Amino acid sequence: MNNVRSSLKTPFLAADVIIELMDRPGRPIVLIERLNPPHGMAIPGGFVEHGLESVERAAVREALEETSLVVRLRALLGVYSNPARDPRFHTATAVYVAEATGIPKAADDAKAIQVVAVEEIPLNLAFDHNLVLSDYLVFRAEGRVAPLREES
Repeated sequence: MNNVRSSLKTPFLAADVIIELMDRPGRPIVLIERLNPPHGMAIPGGFVEHGLESVERAAVREALEETSLVVRLRALLGVYSNPARDPRFHTATAVYVAEATGIPKAADDAKAIQVVAVEEIPLNLAFDHNLVLSDYLVFRAEGRVAPLREES
């Protein structure tokens, strides 16, 4: 078993958070402009700290670090693991829907913050976040989580 473990390669594990601002009309969401490559607008999130935290704890921590908001996770939207979703290397991410109140402020890996009405979500987001937000809009309207996908 030790030989198997030492040669085992797995994707990097991340946690992303779609933050709904509950104290604003229409519950807009928070996007960040990434400070580091790959640049662009994205859902707040980042990597799970190995051996130190659960995926849920990483989601809450990353939301606080990047947006200065304390979030309450409401639901797991889905797991996204297409090997091509991150141009740097293979990552898998658990995406949560969360709620928060207050004024988001860019910090840590976020260069800027954008509060966006769901009708005005921009195109060409970083990673596969357009797909993620498409799934989120279905969740928001119908309560259905992301469908299972067999991706190559």
